[in-house]
Amino acid sequence: MHPFSFTKVSDTREALDAGRDGGRYIAGGTTLVDLMRETVERPGTLVDISALPMREVTVTRRGGLRIGALVSMAEAAAHKAVRALYPVISEALELSASAQLRNMATIGGNIMQRTRCTYFRDVSADCNKREPGSGCAAREGVNRTHAILGTSEDCVATHPSDLAVALAALEADVHLLGPAGERTVPFADFLLRPGSTPNREQALRPGELITAVEVPAHPRPLKSGYLKVRDRQSYEFALTSAAVALHISRGVIREAKVAAGGVGTVPWKLPAVERQLIGKRPSNALWAQAAEHAADGARPLQHNRFKVELLERTVERQLRIVGGGK
Repeated sequence: MHPFSFTKVSDTREALDAGRDGGRYIAGGTTLVDLMRETVERPGTLVDISALPMREVTVTRRGGLRIGALVSMAEAAAHKAVRALYPVISEALELSASAQLRNMATIGGNIMQRTRCTYFRDVSADCNKREPGSGCAAREGVNRTHAILGTSEDCVATHPSDLAVALAALEADVHLLGPAGERTVPFADFLLRPGSTPNREQALRPGELITAVEVPAHPRPLKSGYLKVRDRQSYEFALTSAAVALHISRGVIREAKVAAGGVGTVPWKLPAVERQLIGKRPSNALWAQAAEHAADGARPLQHNRFKVELLERTVERQLRIVGGGK
């Protein structure tokens, strides 16, 4: 670990001043500290924001949900409003990490976490995300767990967050506070595909701080859930996952929100699947037909071609679990 200075702030103004000067924000620290130990991250200054007042979960006037950036994963997963309104969020959180990490890690930190690509975390390997212009060792290396959607010649690393898949499906917003004031970014625009600049992962401006994520109100009744497929059942990242939310009224699907994880460089929204569902009656045949579009545009690598079929099966299964049908 490289030397660094540490400061703890008690209000947002102090935090923004420290961030403006190049400080890196830290709360739970469950990702950043690991990366510092491995010398992947080398911040000169850490700014502890854990004392800031961003710890509330509230239901908005229109029936949406606002979760403060410093709410822990465990707190959010257990919150009555989260469980009642959006089970897909609770399930995604409960299938993440370990109980100990969920008690420490925050919502803001979760969506900011960096990839689990082994080449990114090995400082002796070529990695454009860690060292722009050095190359991507994963493209010709062991790439079984890597992305098949949203990749580029410069990066094929997956985004690791389960929560982010649920937020992508539900079309959430990210609330930010920075030196220029407050702004809101759609979740779809917050996490960036790698393109030719894989080292730039979020649409944050210098010194900006995440204050909350907000899920808009969706028509009711709304059924939702999260399915995670992995090599083992405990403390493992997804090979594929599916977040599904369906509004079914009078036997017809009026609204469908579907996203996938474990397969994309960012949480991957599946509009082609959604379009197949709208206006139709739930059935096993419909779920299978819609899921055939889950891997549209996929570009598998040598060792992860299995993810194409696995993604389709994962989406089909979760549509059936959430939507029922015969």
